Amino acid sequence: MKKILIISGSILVGLFLLITICASFYLYSYALARDNTSMNDEPTTDTAKLAKKNREENQAWMEKQKLVRWTEQSSDDLKLVANYLAADKPSNTTIILAHGYRGTSGKVEMAGLAKMYHEKFGYNVLMPDARAHGESEGENIGFGWPERKDYVQWINQVIEKNGTNEEIALHGVSMGSSTVLMTSGEDLPKQVKSIIADCGYTSMDAELSYQLKAMFHLPSFPIIPTASLINKFKEGFFFSEASAIDAVSKTDLPIFYIHGDEDAFVPTYMVDELYDATNSYKEKWIVKGAEHGQAYTVDPETYEEKVRQFLNKTM
Repeated sequence: MKKILIISGSILVGLFLLITICASFYLYSYALARDNTSMNDEPTTDTAKLAKKNREENQAWMEKQKLVRWTEQSSDDLKLVANYLAADKPSNTTIILAHGYRGTSGKVEMAGLAKMYHEKFGYNVLMPDARAHGESEGENIGFGWPERKDYVQWINQVIEKNGTNEEIALHGVSMGSSTVLMTSGEDLPKQVKSIIADCGYTSMDAELSYQLKAMFHLPSFPIIPTASLINKFKEGFFFSEASAIDAVSKTDLPIFYIHGDEDAFVPTYMVDELYDATNSYKEKWIVKGAEHGQAYTVDPETYEEKVRQFLNKTM
């Protein structure tokens, strides 16, 4: 009987490990692979129709603009692509936009912000496609961690092409928000003046754990740690390393946090954690009635005014 119990226990342990490994590989592919669009942060309530209409209008506007294609070679040898939109009148201010999860920058998702900065502010706008998105190469999404180094390169290219008198702000939405927050923790040139972070998550580990529970009703352990180990072997970092919290705790850049109070994709409590961890000058705006990434759609006039006031203080 004792031997039977030992054998049965070993089988159960083996089965548990097999299920964990399979589930972790599935999560890894589901969440990080370039072409899998299953995890979607599209709004699901009344703002969806308005957001779709705005995207179509902004897309039409973008297609009329004279975009210049920029390229960059990442430190791990990926070809990265961005679209640059010069101001109609000469400007020494450039906004670098960072799009969200499985989006693109200049073509659809961020066209509204590009239009705002170009037409209302008169700034230059650089719109990179993150690695594993759009025209940029890459097979796996890094949730902001490897992308932060890519953004340092884009910053340097702006300075190289536009001159050392250039003033730069980074503005990200969703994953792009966390990307620019992680970028803030790097040793950046003095031309970078401020960060605007719209609905970003605290860390890759926290966001994937939240989604695992929200979508599949599963606890993070042991699936997330196992998937993180897989990522360490494939991409060279653990999920826990991709931390916006750690970055903002050491940056001296001013940060403006924006988040919708009805965000079900990146929970609103994460912006409070980010804000509390920030030791530099900071502002926070919680947008009533806004789902994930929909703050600008819900209240564009206030969004524009608050961004303008923040940049006037920090640029």
